[in-house]
Amino acid sequence: MKRKLLTASLFMLSAAMLGMSGTTFADDDDKGGGFMSRWFGGNKPGVAPVTNPQYLEECGSCHFPYQPGLLPARSWTRIMATLDNHFGENAELPAEDARMIKDYLLKNSADGSGYKRSVKIMNSLRSGDTPLRISKTPYFLKKHGELRPEMVVSNPKVGSFSNCSACHTQAAKGSFSEKEILIPNFGAWEEDDD
Repeated sequence: MKRKLLTASLFMLSAAMLGMSGTTFADDDDKGGGFMSRWFGGNKPGVAPVTNPQYLEECGSCHFPYQPGLLPARSWTRIMATLDNHFGENAELPAEDARMIKDYLLKNSADGSGYKRSVKIMNSLRSGDTPLRISKTPYFLKKHGELRPEMVVSNPKVGSFSNCSACHTQAAKGSFSEKEILIPNFGAWEEDDD
């Protein structure tokens, strides 16, 4: 009797989980739904959009304001500790401004995020990896591996993988869905069916 009850309970739990998920198991780039996606890839699509006005003003005035959920806290800590040589530029800020921005970045980093891409970025890193560039994370490299140089680095309208918003039309909102990619001079991104 106990065995039948246990089997029935497991069946009902499995059915409930599938029912909640809409039975989506695929790695769906465009939705936050699906049991497997929520379990292994976060419960919300993309990354959390930037909400800090000071970060937008100070950092976004020079480059795309990368969402904190694109890197782990240890990466943001190192980046903020070296603002005097920020990828070859002096980006020093008054101490109080730097502290407030660092606090925002750490609080919203990929480590504790429930957003799908943040979780996948963290899952792609080895323990202790401290990438200083989003474009150096294994997840990023995998997702961008099919792009030819003429589409990005030799493309005068893109120029670099760090120019997210050149191709990701909704990047500022934290959405990096393949359906929203429009590569200047090349058009919409289309996955091969192979």
